[in-house]
Amino acid sequence: MTPPHGPTRPDPAAPAGAQRRSALRPPALCPGDQVAVLSVSSPADPAQLAIGLDALRFAGLDPVLYPSAHDQGSVRSYLAGDDRMRTCDLRAALTDPDIAGIIFATGGSGAQRTLEAMDWAGLAGLPPKVLAGYSDVTAVLEAAASKLGWASLLSPMVVSCGGAAGHYSFASMLRALMHPERATYIRYPMATRVAGGTARGVTLGGNLTLLTSSIGTDTSWPARGGILLVEDENEEDYRVDRMLTQLRRSGYLDRVAGIVAGTFVGCGDPAVIEEILAERLGGLGVPMIAWANVGHGGFFQTFPIGVAAELDADAATLRLLDPPLCPAAQQARPAERPVSRGRRPAAGPPGH
Repeated sequence: MTPPHGPTRPDPAAPAGAQRRSALRPPALCPGDQVAVLSVSSPADPAQLAIGLDALRFAGLDPVLYPSAHDQGSVRSYLAGDDRMRTCDLRAALTDPDIAGIIFATGGSGAQRTLEAMDWAGLAGLPPKVLAGYSDVTAVLEAAASKLGWASLLSPMVVSCGGAAGHYSFASMLRALMHPERATYIRYPMATRVAGGTARGVTLGGNLTLLTSSIGTDTSWPARGGILLVEDENEEDYRVDRMLTQLRRSGYLDRVAGIVAGTFVGCGDPAVIEEILAERLGGLGVPMIAWANVGHGGFFQTFPIGVAAELDADAATLRLLDPPLCPAAQQARPAERPVSRGRRPAAGPPGH
């Protein structure tokens, strides 16, 4: 197994199909830990934010709200504060030794602006801490991997969907955050096989729109030798086609090892989306599944970013070769301080 804090970052030159080593895995969260709650994107709904904060407190965590979590669009309706507020919040949370991790308040739009304004100087030598979020936050998780060499979690956020799906999704996030040793085997029994076989690599990816918009920037993390996740919501089928084509043309997908296509809720006829996925990605000749329950809309199972794993496309499983975070038993902490089902889209609660 990979030591708790080595190596600094995955090797981008590793050949496709090779087992790469996990990125720097942050420590798991423990009861009493302070977690930063902030937005790098859009404003958070206050009522839903309050519910999510209580859920974190019920789990034993101590959420610390930053100004961007409160801002209701003081500069632009779609942005939580100005770029300086969001970058200052993110940098402050990363550098504060009392903050054990960051659980983003919400997604939306604005993370690319946050990254453009972000000052990364002096951050590379910091001990890793977990970042958890998805959707627009995909760009920040990519940046944490490419700039800092940190593993992270593509997961629900503080503002999460309600009902049974929300309960399941939030519980999946908490398990990965606080008991990562229990989150090393992920089943997707309702997923469809696009191309069979097994592949090993480091997990990466997230929201397709954000992956595409990061291409050509210094925070993009190409899929070479990795197991790539793609998912999205409310995109027309031709836009999904165009974004996948851009990933191909840019070289982002060169020598990818395997692909997990998650949910594509509100993207049109699921049969057409699956055809597009197979047409644009199936020709890469790597193991691939579609309709894994990862991403928008439904029973969201937390997906690690930057962790060595094995994808078995025939069994529709992802086996992590390291826990997604460094388990508490392996940490030198101060004294004071398989599961799933996915459908296109998911129609019922996941089984165990």
